[in-house]
Amino acid sequence: MAAAAAEVAAAGGGGEMVVVRLPPLSQDDPLFQDKKMQRILDSRNLSCLFQVPNSCSAADAFKVLDRMIQAARIAHMDELELYFTGDDDFGPLSTRNELESLNLLLKILNTLLLTANVGAMGVLQVLRDEILIRLRSLELEDNDQMVVQIRNQNMEDSLLKWGEQHGVKTKLQIAFFEGAGRGMVASENIDVGDIALEIPESSIISEELLCQSGMFLALKDLDSITTETMLLLWSIRERYNPSSKFKIYFEALPANFNTGLSFGIDALAALEGTLLFDELMQARQHLRQQYDELFPMLCIKFPDIFKQDVYTWDNFLWACELWYSNSMMVVLSSGKLTTCLIPIAGLLNHSVSPHILNYGRVDKVTKSLKFPLSRPCKAGEQCFLSYGKHPGSHLITFYGFLPRDNPYDVIPLDLDTSVDEEDSSSPSVTTSQTSHMVRGTWLSRLRGPPTYGLPHRLVSHLHAILGCNQNESAPEADNKENDRMVLETLLSIFTPMLEGLGEPDDFDRENACWDVNLALDYKDLQRRIVLSIVTSCTSGLAMLDS
Repeated sequence: MAAAAAEVAAAGGGGEMVVVRLPPLSQDDPLFQDKKMQRILDSRNLSCLFQVPNSCSAADAFKVLDRMIQAARIAHMDELELYFTGDDDFGPLSTRNELESLNLLLKILNTLLLTANVGAMGVLQVLRDEILIRLRSLELEDNDQMVVQIRNQNMEDSLLKWGEQHGVKTKLQIAFFEGAGRGMVASENIDVGDIALEIPESSIISEELLCQSGMFLALKDLDSITTETMLLLWSIRERYNPSSKFKIYFEALPANFNTGLSFGIDALAALEGTLLFDELMQARQHLRQQYDELFPMLCIKFPDIFKQDVYTWDNFLWACELWYSNSMMVVLSSGKLTTCLIPIAGLLNHSVSPHILNYGRVDKVTKSLKFPLSRPCKAGEQCFLSYGKHPGSHLITFYGFLPRDNPYDVIPLDLDTSVDEEDSSSPSVTTSQTSHMVRGTWLSRLRGPPTYGLPHRLVSHLHAILGCNQNESAPEADNKENDRMVLETLLSIFTPMLEGLGEPDDFDRENACWDVNLALDYKDLQRRIVLSIVTSCTSGLAMLDS
């Protein structure tokens, strides 16, 4: 990731040139070795320093801006984007990456404008306005899918009133969405950088609040119970505490969170044969084991704190799902990073194309947690948050939903990684990681040779382990035969995988339970990804034959 504080400067002979400097790549970044100048930036003739003449035309300024954006995209690359990006792919790499890149440049230009001389002001303003135009042009597809439902909102109104009484400031309203439950919509037009929601630190449920409770004093000397577990137990007790400061918040929470952890037998049966099935079984087993280690032991040892009729398995699972699906990592004003529950903010839904990206640090001056917009949100439009870079299996397990066209939905491959990819003819293939993966080829920009819509690194790796590296001086027929070996190898892996997933279920989904529908949606997604790989390989072989 790029450093949080951008290094900027305005210089040039007599103020004739504006210098824009992107933050240097951090050596603490685990991908630093893969993102050194000579590996990607230099291979694309890019740097982190750009000079823009004060007197240049808007067209010339935009050309420099395009190169700035390309460099910012590289600075914000994550592991998956690095893996799936080809040599000739200059982006956008993903909506999230584009938002991070444009907002980084916007922050730099805003800083430069504070100290710019009159000569530099014009070109800086042109660049800043163009970035805002690009941010405002990014459309969010999720809003086209979700219809607001009309229903009684007494509980939600009470929650917002409670928040207002405790210093919450918001430009959002609670609404209901078909197929997604509650969410939040903008009550007015909110622009880039505006604060959509502000929560006082005193209204955040965190470890610091726990430490003030009698439960913490009773449990703090028990080495077997972590702070995270104490927060789960505190939440169960507070849910039934009529004098709790957070009484309205707990009453507004759903009785059931409907995450993968609550899947029934039919839903689990529908998932059999998928990686998600194994993940869910392991997670459920872990939670049950954790509960059995705590109870009835705590009820016997501390009967005044832990009532047997309150600390049941169902309530323990409810608390686990609450913290999994609603918690956020926050840096408090004390500087401590901790997991918290944020009343009202927990109602924001996730999207792979979010409005809110940069949050999670309490403002030391205002002692509040602010949620600024990284892209505009119109009045009446649902405002989305990013829960993180997670695959669908994780989002189902801990949040209970499956987004569409999620770039983080990948299928890992167990391949021989003993081959030294440093010897590859492509400099961008060099990587410190040894795992390989695929995702839906509909996300690929290149359908034909040399990759046929498949990940460049995977294809290069298979060429290496099969001993059929491409050679420009070799006869064309030999290189085609090498491509054929790679494609047939992939078909031998994915055709049985596709057969194992079976045909789409002829199931009455309209009358099915929520968990069965979600399980079938996930299996359909896995089938779609595998089918796209098989189709790409088959099409590639047809190209070679023709």
